[in-house]
Amino acid sequence: MSAAQTTLVRPVDESLSSAVRLALLFTLIKFALHVATNLWQAHIGWGYFRDEFYYLICGQHLAWGYVDQGPIVAIQAKLATLLFGQSLAGIRMFSAVGGAARIFLTGLLAWSLGGRRPAQALAMIGVFIAPQYLALDSFLSMNSMESMFWMTCLLALILIVRGGSDKLWLLFGLSAGIGLLNKPSMTFFLVALLVALLVTKQRSLLLNRWAAAGIALLILIALPNLLWQMHNHWPTLEFLHNGRVENKNIMLSPLAFIGAQITNLHPLTVLIWIPGLFWLLHNPSAKSWRWLGWTYLFFLAIMMALHAKDYYVIPIYPILFAAGGVAWERRFANRTSVKHGRAYAFPILETILLVTGALVLPMAIPVMTPQAWMKYASALHLKSTNTENTSSGLLPQFYADRFGWQEEVDEVTRIYNSLSPEDQKKVAIICSNYGEASAINFLGHGLPVAISGHNNYWLWGPHGATGEIVIDVTGASPEEMRENYNSVQIAGRMDNPYSMPYERRNIYLARGRRKNILDDWPDFKNYI
Repeated sequence: MSAAQTTLVRPVDESLSSAVRLALLFTLIKFALHVATNLWQAHIGWGYFRDEFYYLICGQHLAWGYVDQGPIVAIQAKLATLLFGQSLAGIRMFSAVGGAARIFLTGLLAWSLGGRRPAQALAMIGVFIAPQYLALDSFLSMNSMESMFWMTCLLALILIVRGGSDKLWLLFGLSAGIGLLNKPSMTFFLVALLVALLVTKQRSLLLNRWAAAGIALLILIALPNLLWQMHNHWPTLEFLHNGRVENKNIMLSPLAFIGAQITNLHPLTVLIWIPGLFWLLHNPSAKSWRWLGWTYLFFLAIMMALHAKDYYVIPIYPILFAAGGVAWERRFANRTSVKHGRAYAFPILETILLVTGALVLPMAIPVMTPQAWMKYASALHLKSTNTENTSSGLLPQFYADRFGWQEEVDEVTRIYNSLSPEDQKKVAIICSNYGEASAINFLGHGLPVAISGHNNYWLWGPHGATGEIVIDVTGASPEEMRENYNSVQIAGRMDNPYSMPYERRNIYLARGRRKNILDDWPDFKNYI
């Protein structure tokens, strides 16, 4: 008689299945919002954002590192152009995916902390309407992906604390390593997380071989970028140093920095994430999660001490929203809607959040024409802030940096076409920053490669330019141009009223540079 065979059937965690289904619903809505608004922007005349041009050109020069970013955004740009060409909505598709992943992880984090559908929905609504997230996820950017990597790290550790396999450290290492390749600021998040673990009982998480394996995997993934930095004489450190000493960014006091967090996340969402922070730090039922609250506080302190841009803290907030959802669910546990696990368990608060979120949406995503936007912002007394010490003119910098590029390319093309075939073979196009150079290189057709000393353009070199004939878009005055060239002619003008004021400038046709560009290239270097 054969031995009886039995099949072990593991019970399905219904709460996880429910959490995943709800999170997926919010994820799809978030993704659809960004696809739709990006298609609409192209329809009403908004163009590429300055940095997008740069990332797209970086995608044509794939490397393990760049002066001012990690390599992941260049890979995003490369894949997006391969799949979607020059489509404005297409090149932003992966950022929409990153934003959708943030929503999904917020729902899972709320579940992992013990929350049910009411907690998950409230947390995801808070993240969904936050203006900073809406803005970052609406254009090609490394910032849209940050929360995905950071929150995956936290989710892996939370699951280990809940009794999951220590092998989840490998997921932590994978996410942290790729996150470091995405943006170097993840280093500070990992430092804050390490300190938070060390000062709480969860330090024991670090004392096993899988933790060592996860950290080793993290280092292995990030190592090529580190080697690139060493080979190129630490350009990112030089870039960060120059930004500080030249006062590039607006420096906020601690109180103003906190105020910016509240504004960036939508003022009413303090009703979610502030209770979430207090729940993590003080509630007896959250004793196992104290390290999460401390991670946020340590990271916030590091960013304020470094005078970082206020939005650099933004990737960490999904965990506070998740905890806030749990705090609300526990506080109102006796409500019928909470008892029954309804997703829309706090209808008054959630409706107010969604309505006010819709009202401030145009401040985060340009869904109106510039003229309509200015009237709307004025009528509602809404104010959009800049993060750099540069005047932005009629529109805030985030919007102004989408104008003037096609006009620049058209003017440069016109000047180039006016040259004789012999001169066209000799001419170089010089720009002052990566936005100008990248717009020409991405939108232009049949033009020489535009060069610049700005950030990674300096590493890419002058492409053989000598300075015998130059189309100059550097913003220099006629007097400054004549100091370097024998012949200077104002041949064109960039003057879009909506563009950044410093981009409204002359375009020169100059001849006979007194010093060869190849010999002078070290002086072009501008890491900032």
